[in-house]
Amino acid sequence: MLFFRLVLLFTLVPFIELVLLLWISSKAGVMLTVGLVLVTGLAGAALARRQGLEVWRRIGEKMARGEPPGDSLADAVMIFVAGVLLITPGVLTDLLGFSLLVPPVRKQLKRRLIEWLKRYATAQYRSHAAHRAAGASPHDETVIDAEFVRQPAESDEVEQRP
Repeated sequence: MLFFRLVLLFTLVPFIELVLLLWISSKAGVMLTVGLVLVTGLAGAALARRQGLEVWRRIGEKMARGEPPGDSLADAVMIFVAGVLLITPGVLTDLLGFSLLVPPVRKQLKRRLIEWLKRYATAQYRSHAAHRAAGASPHDETVIDAEFVRQPAESDEVEQRP
């Protein structure tokens, strides 16, 4: 299933980008389309850089106070993804990248991501707990308890003189 999604992502998105760029160039001209791609890439990269530096500053401040920087780390990841999307040529990726640079959009996305992670983690925990309750080992493997002692190789031994 993941493979199918990745194939769709890496084939469908570039196809849509190409169609959009061709449509824009047919309406506005090739030079304007190239200019649009360059300007959005440069402006987006500058915005992502500025917001990214601000988020890293907040992370440093929180860590200095001994607070967990989880929320700011999520912002940093989304800003990084936004920067990657913005330097990728295309209209659709630019729209997605710019939307990730808008703080209310990031806040909404973080809330949805946290809800999904809670559901996913709970489902995984319940599945694991049910498996354990049935008397099976977590991975249905035989556990072998062992110890080892490292023996020096002949080349590691040092010649001792009397």
